[in-house]
Amino acid sequence: MSVQTTTHLNFRGDARAALEHYRSVFGGDLAVVTYADAGAVQDPAEVDQVMWGQVAAENGFRVMAYDVPGSLPYAPGERPFFVSVQGEDAAEITRYWQALSQGATVVQPLAPAGWAPLYGMLTDRFGVTWVLDVAVAYAAS
Repeated sequence: MSVQTTTHLNFRGDARAALEHYRSVFGGDLAVVTYADAGAVQDPAEVDQVMWGQVAAENGFRVMAYDVPGSLPYAPGERPFFVSVQGEDAAEITRYWQALSQGATVVQPLAPAGWAPLYGMLTDRFGVTWVLDVAVAYAAS
């Protein structure tokens, strides 16, 4: 079993442009899921914004990003990133979740999601926001 951590950057409407820029710098494949793709549109103006995006290069570079929806507070520099932990084993991800959740604030309970067998988000007692999920393959765009 193995897990991988990835910096997950947060933007307000600039995630796609940032990911495209990072791909131009580091190379790799770009994968993007919009709010429309995921069936999670809350504001029609955000339909094409990035709900989840990633650049992954063969040289090991990997970064994820999303556009914080307008319904959530966002100020550049505040909560600019999450730490994403992905693994292939649901039991392993669940163990990490249980340990990290001690004294944490659960943002999204660990549960099946439309894009992953398990997905959850929490802010630990130190103020770090963690996203844990069981990894699935995404097509590059």
